[in-house]
Amino acid sequence: MRLHQIWTAAILALGVHSGAAFAEVTVSQSNDPTLKIGQQFASLLDAEHKALGALPEARRTAIAMGAMPKPAADKAARKTKAKGKADAPVEISYSHAFLAGLGAPAGDEQWQCLTKALYFEARGESLKGQFAVAEVILNRVDSPKYPATVCGVVEQGGQGGCQFSYTCDGARDVMADRQAADIAGRIARVMLDGAPRTLTYGATHFHTRAVTPAWSRRFERTASIGAHMFYKP
Repeated sequence: MRLHQIWTAAILALGVHSGAAFAEVTVSQSNDPTLKIGQQFASLLDAEHKALGALPEARRTAIAMGAMPKPAADKAARKTKAKGKADAPVEISYSHAFLAGLGAPAGDEQWQCLTKALYFEARGESLKGQFAVAEVILNRVDSPKYPATVCGVVEQGGQGGCQFSYTCDGARDVMADRQAADIAGRIARVMLDGAPRTLTYGATHFHTRAVTPAWSRRFERTASIGAHMFYKP
């Protein structure tokens, strides 16, 4: 504030002094009111120059450029980061110890459909084999060629039969083996929660080694796990 007042006074004084010259009025140096102000102004500028010279170069640059507003956070980056965090793959282990350490499985209709599909299609397989069948079902859900829900995929018919045989074999779909049903439910929960699908490399089809369906000759085999062979178009 003090420096601003002196700056203002100096400018006004210089203006008055210039005006006097144009009016051909001579002012005595000894009585010149701007002389003292000019000396004070020069002294302040000298002190400011010395103070600035003592500052680090980065600080001097910042002062010269003025206060720079902090850059606003990139909203898109924040959304991407948040999304990445929400969608981060669940770390899993294909072991009974891993599954046992999870909470009791539960879920909606889609979870129930996936649990049943794993129970009736793969309960006799190893854990990896059951996870692999879950991958196939979820890969179909993600494909535009199939229904967009788990229940729609496992209940889909076609060519006079069913995509998953247990849905039209005439038997009651009762999961009598509680332990196997619990494992299937835990695998279904983990997979629906975003576990990585790294076992079948995008497979959308599988069959047991006991059969050789015609489509298997046209598709690319991606994996062989337990009693099942896995394929993608």
